[in-house]
Amino acid sequence: MSEVSFTLNGKPVQISTRPQETLLEALRGRCGVISTKDGCSPQGQCGCCLAVIDGQAKTTCAMPASKAAGREVLTLEGVDEQERELIARCFVASAGLQCGFCIPGIALRAKHLVDKNPNPTRAEIAKAIDGHLCRCTGYVKIVDAIELLAKARRGEADPQPGTDGRVGQDLARYQGETMSLGDRPYVDDMVREGMLHGALVLSPHARAKVLRIDTSRAEALPGVQRVATAADVPGDRWYGLIIKDWPGFVAVGEEVRCVGDVVAAVAADDVATAREAAALVEVEYELLPAALDMHEALEDGAPQVNPTHPNRLSTTAFARGDADVALAASAHVVTGTWKTQRIEHLFLEPESALAEPLPDGRLHLFTQGQGIFDDRRQVAAFLGVPVEEVFVELVPNGGAFGGKEDMSVQAQTSLLAKLTGRPVKLTLSREESIRIHPKRHPIDMEMTVGCDAEGRLTAVKARMVGDTGAYASVGAKVLERAAGHACGPYKVPHVDIEAIAVSTNNPPCGAMRGFGANQANFAIEGAIDMLAEKVGLDGWAIRRRNAVAVGDMFTTGQVYEKSVGVIKTLEAVKDAYYQAKADGKAVGIACGIKNTGIGNGAQEWGKARLVVEADGTVSLYNGYTEMGQGLLTVLVQCAVEVTGLPAAVFRPKVDATYALDCGQTTGSRATLFGGRSVRDAAIKLRAELDAGQTLGDLVGRVYAADVLIDDTTKPGAKTDKIKTHTSFGFATQMCILDERGRIERFIAAHDVGRAINPALCEGQIQGSVHMGLGFALTEELPCVDGMPVAFKLREIGVLRARDMPQVEVILVEEHEPEGPFGAKGVGEIGLVPTAGAVAGALRAFDGQSRFVLPMKESPAAQAMSVGKIRSKSDRSTWR
Repeated sequence: MSEVSFTLNGKPVQISTRPQETLLEALRGRCGVISTKDGCSPQGQCGCCLAVIDGQAKTTCAMPASKAAGREVLTLEGVDEQERELIARCFVASAGLQCGFCIPGIALRAKHLVDKNPNPTRAEIAKAIDGHLCRCTGYVKIVDAIELLAKARRGEADPQPGTDGRVGQDLARYQGETMSLGDRPYVDDMVREGMLHGALVLSPHARAKVLRIDTSRAEALPGVQRVATAADVPGDRWYGLIIKDWPGFVAVGEEVRCVGDVVAAVAADDVATAREAAALVEVEYELLPAALDMHEALEDGAPQVNPTHPNRLSTTAFARGDADVALAASAHVVTGTWKTQRIEHLFLEPESALAEPLPDGRLHLFTQGQGIFDDRRQVAAFLGVPVEEVFVELVPNGGAFGGKEDMSVQAQTSLLAKLTGRPVKLTLSREESIRIHPKRHPIDMEMTVGCDAEGRLTAVKARMVGDTGAYASVGAKVLERAAGHACGPYKVPHVDIEAIAVSTNNPPCGAMRGFGANQANFAIEGAIDMLAEKVGLDGWAIRRRNAVAVGDMFTTGQVYEKSVGVIKTLEAVKDAYYQAKADGKAVGIACGIKNTGIGNGAQEWGKARLVVEADGTVSLYNGYTEMGQGLLTVLVQCAVEVTGLPAAVFRPKVDATYALDCGQTTGSRATLFGGRSVRDAAIKLRAELDAGQTLGDLVGRVYAADVLIDDTTKPGAKTDKIKTHTSFGFATQMCILDERGRIERFIAAHDVGRAINPALCEGQIQGSVHMGLGFALTEELPCVDGMPVAFKLREIGVLRARDMPQVEVILVEEHEPEGPFGAKGVGEIGLVPTAGAVAGALRAFDGQSRFVLPMKESPAAQAMSVGKIRSKSDRSTWR
């Protein structure tokens, strides 16, 4: 250990540091600073750990703590309180944050910029925040917030976050100001007395037999309290959301099936000791041939990836009419094979869990998961205890996008806490996160589409194969959704679709925003552009001719009965489309559809409890997860609209106080179903208020509402009426290129049912477009021998602020009668048509049809600053 002295936020400090300890580790672990977050350590590529050092803004995760000696270090905690309050108001008033994990670093950067440049342009702001990554917002509203801060500092603006909580108003994000300043803790910011720190030992092989695990050297390291392996698990070692095929630890004699499999876990006095001990665990493997190509994995004789199911995990098929006959009779037919890539979620907050033994023998699990009651159920089974012995509480997370549905570290953390009798916190590094959690599915799609002489679609025939990796996760459902969305939002009388989910020894794939719909959309939109050329129609005209309306049919055979707004979204962009063409621009257009609610025969719930508290507040409990989408804010607005009480009265909570198991926050359903349950509970509270009672009279009262949705039908079910999903979101997006083929402008018109909070709704769509552009142009996570070839953030390809074009969002409100106040989900539809629109624009630019994502060779992608993978591996071996 060595002593380091420096000035922190105006006060002298002296700390003892380890060799190679970073300044970020020292600030967080030794100085109690939590505004500096760890999103990518030690890459220095996300900006979450920013501090101002001797007047220079620097990332601290790549800086040795020793280099801080004698220097002045400023974090957000040290900024003048009045200025802190102004910064927070600017970000909240601009809706410039979602999950919030990246914002403290950006907020400090904003102060640093405006200190030096009181009147920055938007281009200068975008350049200044190039070192920062935001996965949620698409940067538009972040730039708005910094621009507003500059205006406020010049005395030209007085930012006032919205306080009107009625539906349709821009109520300020719940806890937005504390999130902006980094004061609201995420899991890794939490500390408990006597807390230990955990670390994992992961398999380095895609497939191998574990012959021996020797933990003796790790156990002998000073500061290590416990090393756990499969032999220490008292309950069911295997878990999974649908199929229990994923072991929390791989045992001796069993196979590891991917490079994210856990072999051992360590609990130690500090993070550094835990990680050092994990490196001392010796594991002997027998290497085995791995199944790495999804098509080869389907062949006879291929290695069986998972002992609980065959490599063909699932097959989904939908058929209506006679597609072969209809295609034979069509005036025009196009055929192609479209391929999409594996993609990393790259949420900014890596996975983390904290498990704390309680005096009554229960375990308190703090989780960031997308379904806390699923976490509770699986952890209890893993520990071999009743679910009542695990109290679970959501800590709103720093982004998820589907990647936090499956278990990550909750089970191992809980086991270590049980074994040691002490609180344990376990947080993954960025590389570990990328290796462990499920990705977006790569899907190969052979599609044939026909139309008549006037351009009316006649038939769609498609065969899809998706690589779901080593574990089932929700892969079968992703391919089911891809099949169900294969026709897009278009009228198609004859349909023949088959989709197969295949197990391989690649990293698992599961839920990610879009959930198969965006992959399928890339294919159908490409085919429609090819047909338009044959018929002699432009992109807008052929889509308007085929767009669905009430009375038409979804791919699966469900008849649309209400809230079908795709034609309105087309009309919303019509003038801009034809003006761009008249201006000589290369323009692409695509329409999208995305289910709201899981459907397909699943029982779904919205559950809420409103509890009147003695302090005059009302606790608002629900079962769904806040992960940046603004759910807690929207639910407050649902309660305000009904009760008439001020928004400040309500305190949203997600924990196990009440049995509110709603499953995963997935399928764009949390507002749809959670909002309905809050509305119904609020009606009961309003009735008592209308009867003359006050909140003071009602202290202790609980107003409950459970909404059950059980009227959807399974694929292939014999029924008189097919109802695959409760509701659908619709969109039309338009991409305009400049004279060099770079994206100049992007327009997104979306049917949102009802915008409960227009600013948050618009931000969701802007963020989705940002993710969709990465999907189209720069993002991929190829693997060699089952190991990702890229772990650096810039190589993975998520766009930076300077890469984003101007994005215009148009909100279309087509009332959804099954949603709260007419609303439906918007969390996923925002990226469904994006790649198709970009591909169409590129086709208009250079005449090339593109069938493979990402379109890195295109001029639009070449203009981006990210996505250049510097791997020495042979690209022919990439999977």
